[in-house]
Amino acid sequence: MQEDFLHYVWQHQYFDKTSLQTEDGQPITVLRPGQRNPDAGPDFLNARLQLGEVEWNGAVEIHIRASDWHRHQHQTDLKYDQVVLHVVYTADQEVARTDNSVVPALALSSRIAPPLLATYERLREQPPEAALPCAPLLTRVSELTRTMMTGRTLMERVEQKADLITALHQQQGQDWEATSWHALAAAFGFQKNTEPMARLAKALPLSVVRRHRHDARQLAALVFGQAGFLEDAGPTDAYLQDLRQEFGFLRHKYNLSGTALAPHDWNFLRLRPANFPTVRLAQLTGLLHARPTLFDVLLSARDIRALEQFFATPLPEYWQTHYRPGKAGKVAVLGRSSIHLLVTNLVVPLRVAYAHYVGNPEQVEAAVALLDQLPAEQNHVLDVYELAGFRNATAADSQGLLALHRRYCEPRQCVRCAIGGSILRQR
Repeated sequence: MQEDFLHYVWQHQYFDKTSLQTEDGQPITVLRPGQRNPDAGPDFLNARLQLGEVEWNGAVEIHIRASDWHRHQHQTDLKYDQVVLHVVYTADQEVARTDNSVVPALALSSRIAPPLLATYERLREQPPEAALPCAPLLTRVSELTRTMMTGRTLMERVEQKADLITALHQQQGQDWEATSWHALAAAFGFQKNTEPMARLAKALPLSVVRRHRHDARQLAALVFGQAGFLEDAGPTDAYLQDLRQEFGFLRHKYNLSGTALAPHDWNFLRLRPANFPTVRLAQLTGLLHARPTLFDVLLSARDIRALEQFFATPLPEYWQTHYRPGKAGKVAVLGRSSIHLLVTNLVVPLRVAYAHYVGNPEQVEAAVALLDQLPAEQNHVLDVYELAGFRNATAADSQGLLALHRRYCEPRQCVRCAIGGSILRQR
């Protein structure tokens, strides 16, 4: 058993309250169980209880065993002096606050219905390879409950990404164009190279990019030079030699020495040539050269077609036939599937962050609605949910299912999931 199960039982009062009393015999009436505390301190705050003749307002702390109070050092933590009831599965020890006053305890081991506990254990004990622990029990869950839960997880996932954009906006002095540059660069990493792409954006200030956007040669020299692919020991041909020379001048002009990445910072392993970071850098360079501004279009493009046109820009000529410096091979422009990922991971969170910034909830809805215009994603995780009967028709569905998997199913947070809660209620 995990504490999260007892949290669930206490929050929803799913236990036998007949002749409810503390371990020392005081009658208990739960007037309000309190609210879950997301921060450090007791588990539930603002609880309202009657113990014997006295009504108490305070906190409730929950443990599997009462002795966990000492194991967690609560007896020396002033935050736990506000605890008015210690809810435990097994009361194996009396505990006290910092002033040595005893904390009343309620033991639930004999008050939880065995079928409820058995259902919870069945969910928890599914093997790690079981991506969807409730799969054998899903017939008990209505389509409405599934839809509501994936809608909730979709918004959780979008808001989590938007929070990262908001933090980036603060770091960039509330400059939305600079925020767009940093977010765009990171998004062009497509997971495998997100971190070095983000570092590149820091190593190549937007102010420098702006001055050379009109000159494809200088822009390529800055991007590939700061990415570390124009080192003297690297491949040499006429184009690279020219870029090397130009980058040497620009690096000195803008005092960029010491900030460039190195080739070993980039991940090529298990990537197809079309996904090589050098190809992504070339695509990013083409986009920066073709689009004088980023934020206005990313914010205002009306539909997916407009965004596809924004991202579908020509590659610099050399990079149309080279997938690495000095390595010949035909290279395609940014594909539709990659553009759709950029919409999902960049455009939608950026718009949601901006909507929160200006206080316009309607813009949040409009931003998320873009995901309904995109096709569903396909991978082995989503396959499991589709086989279990979950809808996966658009990118909105895919994002909701991925969030459901990563935030609830994989860590076995069934008691915090509406689907798991529905199963447990039908014990």
